[in-house]
Amino acid sequence: MIKKLPLELMVWLGGLTILALTNPALHHYTLCPLGYAGLTWCPGCGIGRSISSLLHLDWRASLQYHWFGIPAFFILLHRIWRLSQKFI
Repeated sequence: MIKKLPLELMVWLGGLTILALTNPALHHYTLCPLGYAGLTWCPGCGIGRSISSLLHLDWRASLQYHWFGIPAFFILLHRIWRLSQKFI
């Protein structure tokens, strides 16, 4: 029987791949609903740039963008590991 690759696993791997290939210092398009509402502060803004900086081995920039980026990265790695164990 052929096992099907879980969609969640593909999404997390694709997201981390995109973050690894992007330049976190460049201005980016946002999907933040709070930003669209005109609010200047959002608790989640900067996590993507933080993870991208971490993947580029720039720890200082990662912490400057968002303090939770580093723990979020390791949480995602753990989730990817667990999903891949179920697949194998």
